[in-house]
Amino acid sequence: MSIFAIPGAAIESLAHLFVPFAGTAAAALAIVVFTVLVRLLISPLTYQQVRGQRRQAALAPDIAKLREKHGDDPMKLATETLALQRAAGISPFAAFLPALIQAPFFMVMYHVALNAPDGSLLGVPLAAHLAAGLPIFAVLLVLAGALAWWSSRRMTAAMTTPVAGPMGLMRYLPYLSVFAVAWMPLAGGLYLVTSTAWTALEQVVYRRPVTTGNR
Repeated sequence: MSIFAIPGAAIESLAHLFVPFAGTAAAALAIVVFTVLVRLLISPLTYQQVRGQRRQAALAPDIAKLREKHGDDPMKLATETLALQRAAGISPFAAFLPALIQAPFFMVMYHVALNAPDGSLLGVPLAAHLAAGLPIFAVLLVLAGALAWWSSRRMTAAMTTPVAGPMGLMRYLPYLSVFAVAWMPLAGGLYLVTSTAWTALEQVVYRRPVTTGNR
């Protein structure tokens, strides 16, 4: 069985379970539930990433001192910084691990979304695009826009000072999801909005203020 067929088979199985109470919307509900289940499965990796970022932020003053001390010796600076991070239990690869683990899932779900399963939502086929399902897409676009706005505000607030150039443009990246929802079939829009909403939930839960002893 192809790796791309596994999620499709799982979604189809879920859809069969949901048919008695969801009817023709069973496949749409299955996409949402499957996305949540997979994101829940890999959520601990995101927690570890956020935890590592908090520890990294706590080391910022010490790293600044190392830069003052070894600024003219990049090799020494890198060695001392790595030693400091290891002493604090920070892995230099922790920030990249969740993205690496999630990438195959996103690729597979993208493939599933573009090859929408049979089914519909409020009469709109899951394979339909924007023009053929405008009422449903309008709701998804509003949700995607609201999530993008919220994410953008959080990114802007995280910047201690206004940033110009490529880094400053980062705060506009969340809005790409709105264009993606408008371009993808309905199945893809459901997946993307669900996944983005889950990411927002993780941000609220994992990045809430914590006490110094709970990093």
